[in-house]
Amino acid sequence: MKWQQKYISLITEIISILFIILFVYAAVSKLLDFQKFRVQVGQSPILTSLGNWIVIVVPVIEILISIGLMLPKSKLNAMYGALTLMTIFTTYIVFILNFSPYVPCSCGGILDKMGWKEHLIFNLCFVLLAIFGILLLEYKKQTYHKQISI
Repeated sequence: MKWQQKYISLITEIISILFIILFVYAAVSKLLDFQKFRVQVGQSPILTSLGNWIVIVVPVIEILISIGLMLPKSKLNAMYGALTLMTIFTTYIVFILNFSPYVPCSCGGILDKMGWKEHLIFNLCFVLLAIFGILLLEYKKQTYHKQISI
């Protein structure tokens, strides 16, 4: 049982670190080239009316989720936040692929070099990672509560 808890903790830490790297990198890239990010969001047929709001909120949420993933008490909630954010990003990509002839990627940095289909696969992998992380954290939480009640 102890080895299982050890590996669950290790795996959830690795998943958390991957999300922290992704979100901090994406947020910093957006903030460092803020004007470009703002223009690209403004060019989106889906985000035009929300553009001014999104350019501020998305990097802030990415950073807040990253901070939450670093803190043991908020890790599960932050993992749900990561899943939600990645699901929103993935849904946006699906809409872009199906309903828009061209929209520049507003992700920033290396992620900006990906095509939409590659980005979709990348995001789907992170959605699956978040689901796996949540399942492990929920299992760990339930196991902990069972041990306390014994």
